[in-house]
Amino acid sequence: MSRLELLDWRRRVADLYGEVRANPDPRAAHRHWIATREALYRTHPESAARGYQLRHAPYDDRYRFVVDVDTSVDATTIDIATATDGVVRYERVGTVRLGAIGTLDVWWAAVYGGGVWLPVRDSSPDTYGGGRYVLDTVKGADLGSWLDHRAGDARLVVDFNFAYNPSCAYDERWACPLAPPGNVVATELPVGELSPRPT
Repeated sequence: MSRLELLDWRRRVADLYGEVRANPDPRAAHRHWIATREALYRTHPESAARGYQLRHAPYDDRYRFVVDVDTSVDATTIDIATATDGVVRYERVGTVRLGAIGTLDVWWAAVYGGGVWLPVRDSSPDTYGGGRYVLDTVKGADLGSWLDHRAGDARLVVDFNFAYNPSCAYDERWACPLAPPGNVVATELPVGELSPRPT
């Protein structure tokens, strides 16, 4: 059953992000995201967060960006051990500039099917110290993107209100990819999912 339960988990997460992308009101999408995640994380057998209370900051428009991806950066790779997929190689495919927050690296998970990964670690005392994920399209966490082949432009929706904790924030049995140096910012990001608390 565990494989089918994992399939069900991933399908539900992917469906949730599809609903978020389809909603033209980011605030309403955020409320739906929180309510659905809280129910899923509280009850699903694949949840690493059972026994924890999920905490989220209120939505703040200042932390939503629709930005160009600068793909002119030098290619680099990192290898990260994970609990479920062994060692995963990530390739830097670009950077995004996010106003006063700074620049973050955008990574591609070089696994079957691939996917964009955008983690962030900030200086807030109320967020998980290893960093959070904003995008992880391998696992369905996708807020939206646009690609213009003729112009060579690529854009991503980067909304820190949807930043969430990796599984290892709840259970040390999980080994999660944490934010590498190019995804660490000096400022506080007081939005998104906050550090968990046991129930």
